[in-house]
Amino acid sequence: MAQGFFITGTDTEIGKTHSAVALIRHWQAQGQRVVAMKPVASGCEILPDGSWLNDDVARLVAATGQQDLDLMNPYRFLPPVSPHIAAREAGVEIVLDTIVSHYQQLAAQADTVLVEAAGGWLAPLAEGVYMEDMARALQLPVILVVGMRLGCINHALLTVRAIQASGLQLAGWVANRVVPQQLAYADNLATLQAAIAAPLLLELPYAPA
Repeated sequence: MAQGFFITGTDTEIGKTHSAVALIRHWQAQGQRVVAMKPVASGCEILPDGSWLNDDVARLVAATGQQDLDLMNPYRFLPPVSPHIAAREAGVEIVLDTIVSHYQQLAAQADTVLVEAAGGWLAPLAEGVYMEDMARALQLPVILVVGMRLGCINHALLTVRAIQASGLQLAGWVANRVVPQQLAYADNLATLQAAIAAPLLLELPYAPA
């Protein structure tokens, strides 16, 4: 059975997919067979053949070469809104058992599976169901992407505490620079390294969208 990781972030739009692709390429360079999963994605475009594709999913596919989009992305929605709203408007129930089943099928195909969340740790999937519950259903160690900018220390440590409270292992974290210049960047990074009891896996430079 493959090793798996659940990658989440301190917020939305802080570079989870950018970080996921960097991790995938790092593991591939070590000779690992890596597949990715984005169980829930909102904000899709309609392709010429009528299918729907989310940009994050497209970037993961480009990194892994996967072809079965339904397996890696079982729930996709057109409007770029929170998944629980998109699912409600579409009349769709996001079922955690379905996500677990898809994960298990992917895990049989690879050495490492990277599951990317949508939004942050407590982004809702349905009434009373959150991304945290998906990670707990999968029972995967967590990688936290910290968007390095003003306020990141508070956001990071709050998320770390929430992950720890869930009973899941924090396997490591990624420092992703989301602004061109952050005052006292090195000091912020050092503070986070001292406060987070998990390894810094990657430090990614600012990359304009």
